[in-house]
Amino acid sequence: MRKIAAITIGLLASGAAHAHELPPDVSGAHWTFDPWIVIPLITFGLMYGIGALVLWRRRAHRPAAFIWQVVACSTGWFSLIAALVAPLHWLGERLLSFHMIEHEILMAVSAPLLVIARPVGTLLWSLPRRARLWIGRWMRLPATDAVWGVFSAGRTATILHGMAIWGWHAPLLFDAAVSNLVLHRLQHLSFFLTAVLFWWSVFRRSETGTAAWHVFITMLHTSVLGALMALAPHLLYREQQEAAAAWGLTPLEDQQLAGIIMWVPAGTIYAGAALALIALWIMRAAKQPERADALHAQ
Repeated sequence: MRKIAAITIGLLASGAAHAHELPPDVSGAHWTFDPWIVIPLITFGLMYGIGALVLWRRRAHRPAAFIWQVVACSTGWFSLIAALVAPLHWLGERLLSFHMIEHEILMAVSAPLLVIARPVGTLLWSLPRRARLWIGRWMRLPATDAVWGVFSAGRTATILHGMAIWGWHAPLLFDAAVSNLVLHRLQHLSFFLTAVLFWWSVFRRSETGTAAWHVFITMLHTSVLGALMALAPHLLYREQQEAAAAWGLTPLEDQQLAGIIMWVPAGTIYAGAALALIALWIMRAAKQPERADALHAQ
């Protein structure tokens, strides 16, 4: 972890540091402007900004919840830029450990923040009235509601998210995604979309106790995967092994760091979410007898 921290600090300070003070190639780190990523991000940001401004002007009273939604959405949007466009993505193409940081930001930071923000309604207000009404009617169709209901159900979303994580971390498929741009885009897209489904089921769909269980299960199986990577006695992923030496890491050390990142920091996020949900579940359960007593007293 110290090596990862040193590389990160060197990258952030690269504008003021001399090249010989940085690991090889870090001084050449740059932003990645993939149009398949940048255009959707810019489109989302502009639409959300316009929609939020329209809603802000239409409301004489600005509820605190709306402000917090804007903050959550903005933070989630910037985290996507950090993961997919900023130099972190450039590093992730060379080091497995930074590749893992990129994935965890997508799944455990960006996705839950955007789910909390509930941006769909705000996005719709950026469109002309006719388009907004047409999309709204389409979203309320029984077939649309049924399909969304199936995929956003807690068990289904948790299984789909787990399948995406374990499937793409199979050595053959992971190495293929590193070397193939189309597969790499599909990998990131499947991580993000299944994470959105998962966190939507947690925050918006499932009963609180059930949601805590799904988060706990996800924490458990991702921690197992991270531990397998960290404790493996041999190299599992070989596509990025040549670049690791440029940063003073052996390929096995790079893989071990990647496993620890999935195991500990990412696991901590899931554990924190599970504990918060359990606490909320207990608080709500405690209030139910109080309400029942109040009704009987009347």
